[in-house]
Amino acid sequence: MTSDRAYDVIVFGATGFTGRLVAEYLATKGKDASARGAEERPIRWAIAGRNAGRLAEVKAAMEAIDPACSSLGVIEATSDDAASLERMARQARVVITTVGPYTALGEPLVEACIRAGTDYADLTGEPGFVDRLIERHHEAARARGVRIVNCCGFDSIPHDLGVLFTVTKLPAGEPIVVEGIVRAHASFSGGTWQSLLEIMARPGPRKGAARSEDAHGARRVRGLKTRIRYEKGLRAWLCPMPSIDPLVVLRSARELDAYGPDFQYSHNVQVKSGLQLVMGIAGFGAVTALAKVGATRELLRKVRSPGEGPSAEERARSWFQVTFQGKSASRKVVTRVSGGDPGYSETAKMVAESALCMAFDRERLPARAGVITPAVAMGERLIERLQAAGIRFELLEG
Repeated sequence: MTSDRAYDVIVFGATGFTGRLVAEYLATKGKDASARGAEERPIRWAIAGRNAGRLAEVKAAMEAIDPACSSLGVIEATSDDAASLERMARQARVVITTVGPYTALGEPLVEACIRAGTDYADLTGEPGFVDRLIERHHEAARARGVRIVNCCGFDSIPHDLGVLFTVTKLPAGEPIVVEGIVRAHASFSGGTWQSLLEIMARPGPRKGAARSEDAHGARRVRGLKTRIRYEKGLRAWLCPMPSIDPLVVLRSARELDAYGPDFQYSHNVQVKSGLQLVMGIAGFGAVTALAKVGATRELLRKVRSPGEGPSAEERARSWFQVTFQGKSASRKVVTRVSGGDPGYSETAKMVAESALCMAFDRERLPARAGVITPAVAMGERLIERLQAAGIRFELLEG
C-alpha cells in the first residue's frame, strides 16, 4: 500500500446511522498520534456514499463539530458500481464500511480494496459473509499485502481482543481454557435489525467453527461446548450465545501461538432471571423461524428501517461488560472489557480506531495480511489504542 494516498481513512456509508457516528468520532478526534507522547498529526479523511445531498448534510454537521472539516473529502460511490468503489479505494490507506447487509452488499468493496492495495475494516456480524471472503479472497489479499479485517465493532472486538488480553496474562506454552460472559444494556438500529434478519434467514456454513486444528496441525483449537446453567457466584443464568464472536476468537487462536498448544473457548450471555432467559430463547426462536419465510421476513423488516437508531439519550444509558475466566495448567485469571453503548457509540469508536491503527501504526503491527481478525491484524497495539480511547481492559484476578 502506497503512502501517497489523498486520505488516511474513508468512511463509506457515512449517511447511515452508524456511519454518521463514525464520522462524528473522527471529527471530534481531529488528530492522531501513532504512539503515546508522539506528535499528533491531522487525520486526512473523507466521507463516501451514494447520495450527494445527504453527504453534503453530513459534511455540514462535521464542520459544526470542527471547522477544520471544511476540507473534508466527499466521494460518491455505490455498492452496485464497481468502478466507483475502486476509484474510492485508490484514494485511501484504509476504507471503513458500514454498508450492510454485508452478505448482499459487501463483497464488491472487498474486491475493490484488494485491487487498490487498500486496507479494509467493517462491522459485519454475518458468518456466511466472512466465510465467503476467506474462501474467495484471502489468498489474493495476502499476496497484495492487504488487511481485510471484518468484525471491527462490538461484534467482535471486545471478545476477540479480550481473549487476546486474557491469554497474555497466562503462562506461555500451557493449554488454555477461556470462558467469555457477556452483559449489556443497549438498543439497536434499523441497519443492525436488517443484518440480523439476513443472518437468521440465511445462516450459511460456519466453516470457521468446524476446524479443530490450525494449518500446521501442531496445535488444537476448539469451541468448548456448554449448556444453559445457573451460576451461584453470579446469581444469574448463563446461556451459550449464538453469535459470530466465538468463531472470530477461534480464528485468532488458530493463527497466534500465544493461545497455547491446546486452546478452548466458550461464549455465553448472562441473564438475570429464569423468566428473562425463557422469554429471550422463545423470542429468538420465533424471530428465526419467521425470518426464514419470505412473506413474514418482509413484515419483520418493517419493525425498524435502515437509518433509524437509538437516540443520544438512549445511547448514554447503554453499557457493556464482557468478563473472561481464563485458566492454564498453573494459573487462573479473570479479566474484563467494558465500556459504554456497545452497538453504536463504542462500535463507532472501535472501527474508527481500527482504521487509524492500520493507517498510522503500520510499522508496529504484525506482518499479517489477508482476510484476518482484529487480533491477528492489529493485536496488542489496537488494545492500547482502545484503552486510550476509554474502553477498559482490566485484570481483575490472577
